[in-house]
Amino acid sequence: MTERLYYTDSYRTCFSARVVEQLAWDDHPAVVLDRTAFYPTSGGQPADRGTLGKITVLDVVAREEDSAIVHVLERAMPEAGSEVEGVLDWPRRFDHMQQHTGQHILSAAFEQVLDADTIGFHLGTEVSTIDVNVARLEPAAVTSVEDLANQAIWDDRPVNVRIVDPDELVALPLRRPPAVEGPVRIVDIAGFDVNPCGGTHVARTGEIGLLKTVRLTYRGNDTRVEFLCGRRALRDYQARNEMTNRLAARLTVGHRELDQAVERLQAEARQLHQDLRKAHKRLLGVEAGELAEAAIAHGPYRVVQQVWERREPDELRALAHELMQHPGIVALLAGVGERTHLCFACTEGVDLNVAGLLREACAQLGGKGGGQPNLAQGSAPVTDAAHVNAVLASLSSSLERTYERNCT
Repeated sequence: MTERLYYTDSYRTCFSARVVEQLAWDDHPAVVLDRTAFYPTSGGQPADRGTLGKITVLDVVAREEDSAIVHVLERAMPEAGSEVEGVLDWPRRFDHMQQHTGQHILSAAFEQVLDADTIGFHLGTEVSTIDVNVARLEPAAVTSVEDLANQAIWDDRPVNVRIVDPDELVALPLRRPPAVEGPVRIVDIAGFDVNPCGGTHVARTGEIGLLKTVRLTYRGNDTRVEFLCGRRALRDYQARNEMTNRLAARLTVGHRELDQAVERLQAEARQLHQDLRKAHKRLLGVEAGELAEAAIAHGPYRVVQQVWERREPDELRALAHELMQHPGIVALLAGVGERTHLCFACTEGVDLNVAGLLREACAQLGGKGGGQPNLAQGSAPVTDAAHVNAVLASLSSSLERTYERNCT
């Protein structure tokens, strides 16, 4: 078993050790040392980073079969028996200490305020999360929990770590039972929380600085709580403050009036959207009138045949409805973009089934569609506007021939 120096001193960043084994791990060279200050991925906390003999440590893993700590390296290092110097990435380690101790405090606060148990923990590179066994956790309740957690931080309580024999555990007010047998490592936040844990922690809660919950995600009977501690919370506040000031400057209001300014903009946007829809409808009516005046007679039908570049299906349908208000109209409309959209329509009382015409067009264009006798829609994987126009022209010409045959 590798001697784990971080168990007794989370602040140790430099150490010397002896290589006891060389191996390969995930296609990288790796070593086992007789002692290490590198924390391996475990208990929701990521592994440390740093160097061994000036060689970059890519990952640190606890080997299951013998509890040895495997250091995965960027390149091979001297053979077994040699002495090496290890140096940890201290900013990363201290960040993990802040987040992990903050998690203990947050979980204890949830238990004290809401009688809610923490059933999961993950320390991520950007945010950390705990899962609590409360469905649809209300933000107001989280605020009370957050206030208590920060008070525990500002009280600057000592954080004591010790190894306890099993027979001593019954006398301790543990927040949760240990997951291992035998002697247990206990993290004791004075007067606030006692919990078994193998991770790295700060010596006093004041070193955490600040804890801020930032998001709730509802997961069935549980709620996932995202939170930030220490420098992460500061960076988040700096980013949010910069954005708030930038938005306030653009809207020419103080940051405390931002919500009112946004509400005014939303109301104005809704009104403008309504006005735009009305204006667009009037414009379509005018366009439909112009198209109806320019309609070409084919027998008793006044045919509007038109192909546009990138006209959306909803707009084609709206224009078709406007054209249906004009007497004797048959509308063969198409919008060509990444594919072709078709909309065929005829005025009520016109003796014609445009759904049949649409099927003919789709057959020639390799598409499909359908609808009612007086309004039908379809699409085809065609992007050549000239080809689409030729198909519609052929259908227009056929209308007069069909009418003449029916008359005779």
